[in-house]
Amino acid sequence: MRPFARGDNPKRELWLMWFAVLAFYQLYTVVFFVLTRTQPPGSPSYTAAEVPGWFASHHDGLLVGLALIFVLGGLSATSIALITYTIRRMSVSRAFAYSYLILYSVSAVPGFLFICVALTAGAMRPERDPRLQQWLYDLGFLSFSGTMGVFLVGSLVWMAAILLDRNRVFPKWFGYLNLCNAVTEVVVAPAWIFDRGVFAWNGLIAWWINVVVFGIYTGVFINLLRNVIIREDFGTGPLPDLPPRQTRRNTAAAEAAS
Repeated sequence: MRPFARGDNPKRELWLMWFAVLAFYQLYTVVFFVLTRTQPPGSPSYTAAEVPGWFASHHDGLLVGLALIFVLGGLSATSIALITYTIRRMSVSRAFAYSYLILYSVSAVPGFLFICVALTAGAMRPERDPRLQQWLYDLGFLSFSGTMGVFLVGSLVWMAAILLDRNRVFPKWFGYLNLCNAVTEVVVAPAWIFDRGVFAWNGLIAWWINVVVFGIYTGVFINLLRNVIIREDFGTGPLPDLPPRQTRRNTAAAEAAS
């Protein structure tokens, strides 16, 4: 392959997507954990008399934080696009890549945007009937925590692609980590039934353990996506091994800068 001049870097778009993925998860953490304080989530056992108080105490954060999501939430598409690209680089059928793309594109609506719309509506209309505010509160958190079925299937598709791949795009152990992430998405399902205890949407199993596993999983796949970009040779066979750590840092910095 001929050397590329600065500004003709074939990995430029890949690095742009990777930095956008990194920015999105930073935005996600700040918005949901700091600004809106919707994570950890409120209690599912709140009555119609208690929910308006929750909206009042979170009012400004909900409006500011979720406005940022409506403006910048499209960055979430970059992780789907980059992962789809890496699946296409594998030796498996492209049906895996397109299945992942469709599943995660669809799941972003109930699993990400519904909570933003519902809680913004509740915060903007504090004078509404408390029962209606309770309905918006339940809709927001149930859609966010309870619609993991589509994410579950997406994780299994990615896992299967990794385990079947012969191009060494991802290590096999990461395929099994996808299985661990999928299992945590299964245990969220009882949140549709329980309004208190470990299986409620703010419970030990449905939220705390799930978030710890998802946090580790997210950090791992962001780092592995970076490694795939460094190793990418735009061929069709197995990807080369990673260079030594210092060379890897220098290569990544140079490619990202160009």
